[in-house]
Amino acid sequence: MRRLVRAVMGSAVLAILGAGCSSTPPARFYTLSPTSTQAAAASELSVAVGPVAVPAAVDRPQIVVSLGPNSVWLDEFNRWAAPLQDDIARVVAENLVAMLGTPRVARASQTVSAGFSYRAVIGVESFESVPGEMARLDAVWTVIRSTDAATQTGRTTVREQTTEKSYEALAAAHSRAVGKLSRDIADAVGALERRGR
Repeated sequence: MRRLVRAVMGSAVLAILGAGCSSTPPARFYTLSPTSTQAAAASELSVAVGPVAVPAAVDRPQIVVSLGPNSVWLDEFNRWAAPLQDDIARVVAENLVAMLGTPRVARASQTVSAGFSYRAVIGVESFESVPGEMARLDAVWTVIRSTDAATQTGRTTVREQTTEKSYEALAAAHSRAVGKLSRDIADAVGALERRGR
């Protein structure tokens, strides 16, 4: 009889543990996406994007949600599919292809020679996420012309509203913010190119 009771209790415990494990939601993964569909006139410009630096607080797979001025929450079940610095560099590069009208844009990590006319270095100061409210990006960037090391430096601060509480909407808002960063960098490349003629 004791064996039967132990067997039934053991089965019940395993069933409860199994149910608990199966009820854990799977992690969802998000990426930034290019936003520029503007087709610029074709050019011979070439740009290397990177390095891109992000704050240590958001340099992790989990989406870091801002709860207040001094409080954040790491969402274990909603994550970035790639490191943020890589994703930002990829999206800026893809946006610049459309904005500058050249296919010769690459992430700096992909370059094996100094064969690019310009380099865009990006330092992200702040990358805030508040689902259902806003995505905020604050970045300092420098565009360097390789022929004479002429530079143009700027700061892009963007707050993109989002009324949907989904992480998909949050990723889309961050993508729009990175699109505005890309536009500022494209404008700086254009200004340096005009000055160099």
